[in-house]
Amino acid sequence: MNENVIMAVKNKIDEHYVHRLISINIKRLRSLQNISQLNLALSTGLTHNFINDIENCKKGVSAKTLAKLSVVLGVEPYQFFLPEGSANNDMMIYVKDFNDSLQKVVNELTQQYLYRDKKNK
Repeated sequence: MNENVIMAVKNKIDEHYVHRLISINIKRLRSLQNISQLNLALSTGLTHNFINDIENCKKGVSAKTLAKLSVVLGVEPYQFFLPEGSANNDMMIYVKDFNDSLQKVVNELTQQYLYRDKKNK
């Protein structure tokens, strides 16, 4: 890697950058799922003020908090660290939604046909 590129990356990544990245991604992922700050707070056991402070870069988050947020938002924790404008950000949500929908259809069809096969015997 070019030394100038390495220096640019080192200079760009600091504590504020990481806080901003996490806050932007939490807000984006929450908004994509139409979850209010209040509902996110209630679902995670955090306070509304704390969620607001995270999204406005006033507070940092622990690994424990990120774990809670990832469960409620249905994403992997690494998604909070993806750079702004990353093409994968929105795709991960859609792939998960597709996966969940497909699993639901498979389960419904399985139940339908298993029930029908048992009934016909």
